[in-house]
Amino acid sequence: MNDVRAPQAKPADVTQLVHVARQPIFDARGAVVGYELLFRGSLDEVEASQRDISATSQVIVAAFTEFGLPEVVRDRLCFINMTREFLVGDLTLPIGPDQVVLEVLESITIDDEVLAGVTALAEAGYRIALDDFVWGLGHDRLFSIASFVKLDLLDGDLSRLEETIEVCRRYPQIQLVAERLETDAHVAMADRYGCELRQGYALSRPHVLTTHTLSASKLRRLELLALLHAADTDMDKVSQLICTDPALAMRVLRASNSAAAGLPQRLNSVPQAVVLLGIAKIRQWAALMIASEVTGASEEQLTEALVRARFCHRLAPEFKVLPDTAFLLGLLTGVADLTGMPREDLATQMPLADDLAGALRGDGSPLQRVLEAVEAYENGDIPQVNSVALGSAYLDMLRWSNKLVADVAD
Repeated sequence: MNDVRAPQAKPADVTQLVHVARQPIFDARGAVVGYELLFRGSLDEVEASQRDISATSQVIVAAFTEFGLPEVVRDRLCFINMTREFLVGDLTLPIGPDQVVLEVLESITIDDEVLAGVTALAEAGYRIALDDFVWGLGHDRLFSIASFVKLDLLDGDLSRLEETIEVCRRYPQIQLVAERLETDAHVAMADRYGCELRQGYALSRPHVLTTHTLSASKLRRLELLALLHAADTDMDKVSQLICTDPALAMRVLRASNSAAAGLPQRLNSVPQAVVLLGIAKIRQWAALMIASEVTGASEEQLTEALVRARFCHRLAPEFKVLPDTAFLLGLLTGVADLTGMPREDLATQMPLADDLAGALRGDGSPLQRVLEAVEAYENGDIPQVNSVALGSAYLDMLRWSNKLVADVAD
C-alpha cells in the first residue's frame, strides 16, 4: 500500500520552552512557606505599555497550565505580582484564592478604583501583599485588608522602618516580609525587628523552572474567545474547537487540575473538562492565553497528534471503549510524543480517570490496546481490526485534519 501517513514532526518544531522563576520565602526558622513567581522570558515583541500585563499573564499561564501549581509550589503559598488591570477587574483572574497571594506593586497608584478592586479580591478570599512598601504612595490605605507587607531592607527608606513596623503591628493579621536580604547584616536586621517572613539572595536566589510546551494557534484562540462570548454559547462547539487544537486541550486539562479549578471528578474526555470548568472559567483562561502571547507553531505541525486522536476515536468501538475517552488518550500521547514528555508524567500531572491513567502507564487494558493498534499502524504494522478499513480510515483522518487547518485559516 502507499504510505500516506504524515511525516514525524520534530519536537523542536512544535514546542517552545516556557520559563518561570520562583524565589522562596522563609519563616524565621528557615522553613519555606511560599514562593514568589517571577517572569523569565522575552517581551521584545510586546508593546511597552502591555509588557507588565503580558509578564503577569505568562507567569499565571505557565504556573497553572504548563507546570501545574503542585509542581511549582507544592502545598506552599504562591506570590504573584499583579498589574492594575487584574486588580480592578479589567482582566479576570482565572485562579482561585486557596494558595494565591496577590502582590500590589509599589508602582500602582492606590486610587478609589484600585482600593475597591483589591477589597473585592480580599473579600473573595485572596490574600493581599503590599510589595516594597513606601510611605507617601497611599498603600497604607490597604493595611486593613493586607495579609503581608514586604519591606525592602536593601534599597528601602530605612529611616522610617521603625515607624512602618509600629503601624503594621496595629493590624494583627499583617505578617512582615523582610525582602532583598543580601547580607548577614540584613538577616540580623530582620531578626531584630521580628519580621515573620524573609526573602533574598542571602537565603536563596530565584531558581528558573523550564519545560517544553506545545505552541498554540492564535487564530484558534481568537475563534474560541469569540465563540465563548457569543450571546448563546454552544458548549458542544466549544468542546469541538478545543478538541481540534492539542495545545488548547492540554491547557484546559491542566487548568482543570490546578488548585483554581477545585474539581472533584476525574476526567475521561475533553468535553467533560469543558463542562466541569464551565463557560466562565474557560473564557477567563482563553483571554489570559491570548494576553500571554505564547504562539508560534504551524497548524500542519499538529496534524499527527490530531490524526492519532481521531484514529483512536474511530477504533474505539472495536475494543468496546468510549470513543471520547479513546480520543483523549490519542491526543495526550500525541502531545507527549511531540513535547518529549514521558506518558507516565501525564498520568500523574492531570486529573484523569483511572482507565486513562492506566492506559498511559501501559496497563494492557482495552483502552490501551486501542492505542497499541493505532501506533502499530503508524509504525507500518497492520493490526487485526475487523470493523474498520485502516487505509481508508487513515486517509479520512488526514482529510479531516487538513479541513480543520483550512477552516481556521480562512
